[in-house]
Amino acid sequence: MGKGRILGIGLEGLDWAFEPSTGTSRHYVGSDPLDPIELVVGMPRPQTARKILFDAATLGVRALRFVMTEKGDASYRQSTLWSSGEWRRHVRAGLEQAFATREPEISYGESLPESINELPDAATLIALDNYEASAPLLSALPIVFPAAIFVGGERGWSAAERDLLRGKGATLHHLGRRVLRTETACVAALALIRSQLH
Repeated sequence: MGKGRILGIGLEGLDWAFEPSTGTSRHYVGSDPLDPIELVVGMPRPQTARKILFDAATLGVRALRFVMTEKGDASYRQSTLWSSGEWRRHVRAGLEQAFATREPEISYGESLPESINELPDAATLIALDNYEASAPLLSALPIVFPAAIFVGGERGWSAAERDLLRGKGATLHHLGRRVLRTETACVAALALIRSQLH
């Protein structure tokens, strides 16, 4: 954070000087490290993915993975959001909102098993589920980091996916009896889990 001054403009580019700020602002996170949290989301419709990209980047997750699920619509992966690279614009807008500069790792289109296998071995795995979870997410706190939060797509997890998540050590939790939109569930879960870090 600081002030830049353009010294000259030439054919090869700008000539400029930068002077860092001497004071620090508690509102500026700049290049603070990303949180040790990965968000794994069942591939949602593109308009939902745009919101999640923005919010997850704003909240500072280390990685955001959009995975193909059994109940998800495979055509969502073909959206121009992904093929044109538009998704980067939503991540950058989220970073601008947070006054942050570190981008999360973004992946899309891999399977749930592939995504789980890429997580750190010691990660705490928490899956949100409206059907078989018996305890609220709040009861999982405090958790040990790094952590991965799994949020199903608009139709939720299949029975086989729940079994896979449990088999890999994930615990199933809920955010209450009300059914939330995918993007709302992502923000609510991240806010609760991040409260341990900040």
